[in-house]
Amino acid sequence: MNFKKNLGISLLLSLFAICSMSAQKFGYLNSAQLLAELTEVKAADAEIVTFQKQMVTKGEEMVKTFEQKYQKYAQEAQSGEFSPVQVQQKESELAAEQKKIQDYEVEVSNKIAQKREELLSPILEKVKNIVDQVGKEKGYTMIFDTSTGGLLFVDESEDLMNEVKSRLGM
Repeated sequence: MNFKKNLGISLLLSLFAICSMSAQKFGYLNSAQLLAELTEVKAADAEIVTFQKQMVTKGEEMVKTFEQKYQKYAQEAQSGEFSPVQVQQKESELAAEQKKIQDYEVEVSNKIAQKREELLSPILEKVKNIVDQVGKEKGYTMIFDTSTGGLLFVDESEDLMNEVKSRLGM
């Protein structure tokens, strides 16, 4: 009799678990593929490439000028035209110019990152809003991103933070 009672309870619990799991709805999306196919992203990428080329061209000009000055200095220094004080002065000038080039490289990197953020943020926000809309309208509990393994959408009703905090005495 006890066995039948336990079996009945187990079956009832299993049925309850299956029913509650079926109430949850999961979806997935490959965001990398989606973004690669968006014309807005392609246009932004093209604009970033153009911007990057402009910045790099200026840097290449700086390097070319530096190389010319260095070669001229090396020839003059080898011929003995400079006193030790002049050699030190010319080397300091070249070092300062080299530092400017290095600083410009960092500036270029930062400006390209800013430009990418400026152009892509609105697109990413738009995609996020649409994913949220789809998730809510279609009743999804979670939508996963197959390109990163992360979550794109989570139904706020599934947030367990307050319950866990409560049980931790917080």
